[in-house]
Amino acid sequence: MATPRGFARFIIVLTTVTAAVMELIDTSIVNVALNDMSGSLGVSIEDISWVITSYAIANVIIIPLTGFLAEYFGRKNYYLVSMIIFTVASYMCAQSSSLVEIIAWRFVQGIGGGALLSTSQAILFDAFEPQDRPIASGLFGMGIVLGPTLGPTLGGYIIDHASWPLIFMINIPIGIIATMLTFYFIEKKEGEGKKKKSIHIDYNGILLLAAGIGCLQFVLERGEADDWFSSSAIRICSIIAVVGIIGFIAYELSIKEPAVNLRVLGNRNLAFTTIFTFVAGLGLFTSVFVYPILAQRVLGFTAYETGISLLPPTLMAVVMLPIVGKIMSKGVSPIPFVVVGFLLFAAYSILTSQVSPDVGKWDFFFPLLLRAIGISMVQLPLINQAVAGLQPKDYAAGISLNNMIRQLGGAFGIAMANNYISHQYAQHRSDLVSNMPAGSPLLLQRVQTIANGLISKTGAGLQDATHQAYGFINASVERQSYYLAYLDTFRLVAIFFILVIPLVAFLRVKKQSAADKAAMMKAASEAH
Repeated sequence: MATPRGFARFIIVLTTVTAAVMELIDTSIVNVALNDMSGSLGVSIEDISWVITSYAIANVIIIPLTGFLAEYFGRKNYYLVSMIIFTVASYMCAQSSSLVEIIAWRFVQGIGGGALLSTSQAILFDAFEPQDRPIASGLFGMGIVLGPTLGPTLGGYIIDHASWPLIFMINIPIGIIATMLTFYFIEKKEGEGKKKKSIHIDYNGILLLAAGIGCLQFVLERGEADDWFSSSAIRICSIIAVVGIIGFIAYELSIKEPAVNLRVLGNRNLAFTTIFTFVAGLGLFTSVFVYPILAQRVLGFTAYETGISLLPPTLMAVVMLPIVGKIMSKGVSPIPFVVVGFLLFAAYSILTSQVSPDVGKWDFFFPLLLRAIGISMVQLPLINQAVAGLQPKDYAAGISLNNMIRQLGGAFGIAMANNYISHQYAQHRSDLVSNMPAGSPLLLQRVQTIANGLISKTGAGLQDATHQAYGFINASVERQSYYLAYLDTFRLVAIFFILVIPLVAFLRVKKQSAADKAAMMKAASEAH
């Protein structure tokens, strides 16, 4: 297949980067809409967070399988079908009227979206000559940063000026245009999709992966709410999760052509790198989940204000990514970048855990700036470390597995945050209420003051005003309890980042030749 030039290359760049940005926007656009969605569907914030988690689980399952599926069906065909699935699922998400319905369609959307991201990068990579492929990586890297950054801002604007279904509906015209451009301008690779008979489908591995990860995520999400093992559903899903994950590992290690090549984890460097990647995914997803809820639920920001507060500091990552890439291309070790990046993210978490209840949206600028720089300093170095010590033939497997672990870390992080927030909220509420016994003179005086204010302002009767006064105090206790619980969650994230830093002692740096770097870039593009 000849390398496209001129207008054809421009269309490929436009199509692939747009599709990737669209998918990445959808990973974060719903975060600022959770309050509105929970109210509209009549469920709690903790329940509606499944809209994020289901998408992440689908990504975890599909990302390590994209290389195989693209090879089996043909890359262009798989890309087209994934784009159609993503677009149709977006429409169905917008039309959903119940929690179960929107969770199911978000899962389907995640199946299509996971393929869009990885395949977009591979197609873009092939549109450039080998010497120009760093340009392709730079273009895609900016898209990776801009997508999650624009998501909360765009979502916030939509929530403030329209309603939450529109955050899904905006994908439809973009998806249709990208599908048409793909059909007409992206060519098939030679022999694409013609090796079906020679390709072994690891049905058992795929089934065990889906069952194990899916049930584990259900247990993590619902455990606290359902009182853990007192619930039969939790017990059953725990058994399926254990059997599924252990069975998946044992089976994948025993067959010749596994869906996910776990043998590469025998390399110590990759094994320890996945720990860092897991924590990085946990921090990235958890912070993007908890911060918007803290800002809207407790601090009183609008959805748009929340998104805007995220945008300027996060754009710093667009500046930092090419700088980090250029420095590393000169042979500088990636390990210092990982250490500094993790320290900066821990500092962000600690600073955010100390905010006061009357903080303004721009008071978050510096902590969020630390977060953005930290993220940009660990992305490329962790990909580099994932393949250090592997044979070039194992690069794709190593990077694919590493990226699956990042998504799994994100899904685990959101589930952990939900459970931890619920637990800490109950604890803080109990502590606050214990300091306000029913007959407390201070409580009675506060109730009387509020009631008198209501009577003078609204003309309400004494009984109604007293009832409303207790309601105001209860709401204040609720707000303070959640506020403290969210701050505790940021502290917990900081602990994760700090605890793993000493493990850098187990990482090794391998000096890569030009051929190794080219192979790594190729593998990264096809296993994102």
